[in-house]
Amino acid sequence: MMTTAPAPYDVKDLALASRGKKRIEWAERDMPVLRLIRERFAKEKPFRNLRMSACLHITTETANLARALQAGGADLVLCASNPLSTQDDTAASLVQDFGIPVYAIKGESRELYYSHLTSALNHNPVVTLDDGADLVSEIHSSHQKLIPQILASMEETTTGVIRLRAMEKAGALKIPVVAVNDAATKHFFDNRYGTGQSTLDGIIRATNVLLAGKIVVTAGYGWCGKGFAMRAKGMGSQVIVTEVDPIRALEAAMDGFWVMPMSQAAAVGDVFCTLTGDTHVLREEHFLKMKEGAILCNSGHFNVEIDIPALERLAKKVTRGVRDFIDEYVLPSGRRVYLLAEGRLVNLSTAEGHPASVMDMSFSVQALASEYAVKHAKELQAKVYDVPKAIDEWVSRLKLQAMGIQIDELTEEQKKYLSSWQEGT
Repeated sequence: MMTTAPAPYDVKDLALASRGKKRIEWAERDMPVLRLIRERFAKEKPFRNLRMSACLHITTETANLARALQAGGADLVLCASNPLSTQDDTAASLVQDFGIPVYAIKGESRELYYSHLTSALNHNPVVTLDDGADLVSEIHSSHQKLIPQILASMEETTTGVIRLRAMEKAGALKIPVVAVNDAATKHFFDNRYGTGQSTLDGIIRATNVLLAGKIVVTAGYGWCGKGFAMRAKGMGSQVIVTEVDPIRALEAAMDGFWVMPMSQAAAVGDVFCTLTGDTHVLREEHFLKMKEGAILCNSGHFNVEIDIPALERLAKKVTRGVRDFIDEYVLPSGRRVYLLAEGRLVNLSTAEGHPASVMDMSFSVQALASEYAVKHAKELQAKVYDVPKAIDEWVSRLKLQAMGIQIDELTEEQKKYLSSWQEGT
C-alpha cells in the first residue's frame, strides 16, 4: 500500500497494472458506444483544461469512462465510492498505463475511504461525478469553498439521487446536479439487467449455493429489485417480494411473485437481498425469526439496509471469514445466519459488478451528460436536472446499431396523425 503524502495516487500495488490493463481492454470490446464517444471527445476536447473529480466504483468499465473523459481533455482524479468495490488491478493500470491518479484500495478502512474523498476534492474540481453523492455531501459539509466554482455534478445511483432531491427540497443543495441514474437507458437497463445479473453473480461467487428450489426474498421492487427477482426466478428459486409501495407490490404480484411483509418472509426465506436505498430493511425482529443457514446480503449503495449493529448485539458468537466475504452470526436460538460482504454492495464486493455491455449505456450517458452540463453551465441552477431525452435516444440508437438491430421509422402520414387532434373514430 502506498500512502506517501506527495504521491498523486494511493493504490494497492502498481505491479497489478499489467493484468488490469488486459481486463480494461477486454471490457472495452463490449462498450462500442462509449468508444465512439471517446473518439469524438479526442477530436473536440469538450473538457479541455477542466479539473474533474469522480467518486465511482473503480472497475474496468469505469476505467473506460475515465479514458473517455481524459480523451476529452479532462484533468481527472478518481476515488472509490465504496470501500469494497475497487478492483485493485484496474486502479493500478489507470495510474500506470493511463496516467490517471486514483485513490482506492479494496477493503480500505472508513478512515482511509474518507481520506481518499478528501484527496479527490483537493484536486480542486469544477465538475464532479458521483456514485452515492458522497463527493457532493463532502463539498457541502467540509469543502464549501469549492461551491462557487462547481459547474455541475453527475449522480449515477438511485440512492444518490434520493439524497440529492432531499437536499434540493430542503434548500440545502448549492450546486447543479444531473440525475444520470434517472435516464431511461440507465435505470431500465443498468438497474434491471445489470444489477439483476451481477447481484445474483455476487451471491453465487461468495457462497456457491444452489439457488434452484431456494426461497429468495427480494426487499424492494424498484428497477434493481425487479431485475434481481427476475433473475432469481430464472435460476429456479421461489421468490418473495417485500414492498412498502402499494403500486410496486401490486406489480410484483402481477409478475407472479409472492408478496408479503418482511415479518412473514423472515421466517421462510433462505436468501435475503435488500435493494431499496433505505435503512434497516432487515432488522432485529426479522433476524430472530430466520431459519438455520439464512444468507443475508445487500445490493443497495450503502451498508445500512441490513441493521448490522443489531445483528452484532444479538449474536452469541461471530466468526469472521468462514469463507471469503462471509461472516457467521450465531443467534440466541443457536441458529446461524450468514452476512455477505459486510452488508455492502454484494455485486461489486464479491463479484465484478455490472457487465460491460450494460455499463456501455450508463457510462455513455454519464459522459454525454457531463458534456451537456459543461456546455450549459451558465444556464444551470442549484437543482437536480434530468438527462435530456435526446441523449437517451442517441445512446439507445447507437446501442441497437452495435447489436445489429434495426427498427421502424414513422412515415410522414403517421407523424401527421400523431400530431393532429382532428382525426378520431
